[in-house]
Formats: sequence, structure tokens, C-alpha cells
Amino acid sequence: MMKIDFSGLDPAAPIKGRTDELCGDILATPSFALPTTHDFDGFQKAAVQMVKPAKGTTTLAFIFKDGVMVAADSRASMGGYISSQSVKKIIEINPYMLGTMAGGAADCQFWHRNLGIKCRLHELANKRRISVAGASKMLSNILYSYRGMGLSVGTMIAGWDEKGPGLYYVDSEGGRLKGTRFSVGSGSPYAYGVLDSGYRFDLSVEEAAELARRAIYHATFRDGASGGVASVYHVGPNGWKKLSGDDVGELHYMYYPVEPTSVEQEMTEVSVA
Repeated sequence: MMKIDFSGLDPAAPIKGRTDELCGDILATPSFALPTTHDFDGFQKAAVQMVKPAKGTTTLAFIFKDGVMVAADSRASMGGYISSQSVKKIIEINPYMLGTMAGGAADCQFWHRNLGIKCRLHELANKRRISVAGASKMLSNILYSYRGMGLSVGTMIAGWDEKGPGLYYVDSEGGRLKGTRFSVGSGSPYAYGVLDSGYRFDLSVEEAAELARRAIYHATFRDGASGGVASVYHVGPNGWKKLSGDDVGELHYMYYPVEPTSVEQEMTEVSVA
């Protein structure tokens, strides 16, 4: 019966041949120097803030009598550099549910698609669609298990289920809030100003879409990290539908048309004989 020799895996096994300084470094116990500081927790927080990626976006969603209206811009930034003007920040989780992206683009896209897979598996196992509350709780539990590991996610889960419209905010720390109006991102204070002033529960679909579009436009006008295209989706009892996708540069001239200026005195060319 053949016996496997594991002696080569033993760090204390004798080394055949010549030993030098390189071998000593390889066999030494791995170690690294800790920073000499009296407040290590404070140092760690400062280090995280130092390498934390700069981000910016504007997303919003609100519930009204005909469902949920969801809107977002499309600009991706890397600090002061605009890396893309055509990012899809509203992700279709299933035909009746949408998720919005704010934070790290890779984190949001991956976990939304992962959530879509889990929602589909739930539907196949239980022969019914998962509720908006259930999907948001599932995402919240996943992100809570990864808290403190550097994820950057601020999302809204909006949809329609057996109980009607639903809207939840979920972040990368595992936080989860139920509400009727949310805006997430660096442009959210500006969007909230427009949204709160024009919101009514009895808005029609056209009025709600215009309110969402106008709130996104004003946020992109004031926030340098938001811009591109203002996309508007409506989630109703028959599922979600994209209503519009307008360039915010064109929306500016729609909301603030250029007025022709009257010439008070026109200079004429005078010929001297």
C-alpha cells in the first residue's frame, strides 16, 4: 500500500541544499507593521475616507394613485471626471419591479442582478411573484451581511404586487425604509425641493411623469455630478413601462425657452462721399 509523503508541506521540514537570506525570508512567519498611532479606530476611519470613491447621481421614486413613478439621470463620474453620460440607472428586476442605482456602479449592478435571480427562483419555487417588501428585505439581508466591507449601494426597490404599489429604500449598511417618496444621490436635495412642492397623491400618470422629469432636470442643473438623460418609468398593475428618456440639455430650453431680445437701436452703415 502506497503512502503519500506530506513532509514537503511541513514548514519545519529540513531544507536540502544551500540556505541563504532569500530562503529565510520565505520561511519567516508573515507579518506587517501596524501604524504607530494612539487612536487606531480614528486612523482606520480616516484611511477609508481617503480612498472612498467620489460619486454622484440623482434618482427618485414616489407612489401616487396609479402606481409608482421612478426616474433617474444617466451620468457616471469618477471624482471630477465624467466617465459616462449613458448609464442605465434604473434596472428591471422582474416585469413588475424596478431598482435604482446610486453609489458604486459595479456594486449596484451586481446586487440588483443577483436579486433578480433570487426573485425568479422564489417565483419558481412558490408559484407566485415575490412581494416588493420581500424583495427589499432579501436585498437588505444580503447587504447587511457584507456591511463594513466597502460596498457602496443606495437603492430604491419599487414595484407592484398583490397589495398594490410598494416602495422601499435600501442601503449598503443593511438599512431599509418604507415610504411614499424617496430621492437618493448627490442631487437629491435639489430633487426633493421640486418633488415636495409638486407632489399630490391624486396626480395623473402624465402629471406624475412631468413632476419626476422636472425634478431630475433641476437636480442635474444644480449638481455637477448629475446629468445626461432623464429616464422616467411607471410601474402599474400591468407591470413597468418606460415613459420617456430626454436629454437634460434639451429639457433646459423646454423649461426656459430663449426669448428674442428686441434691438433698441440698429446701427446702419453710413457712406461718406
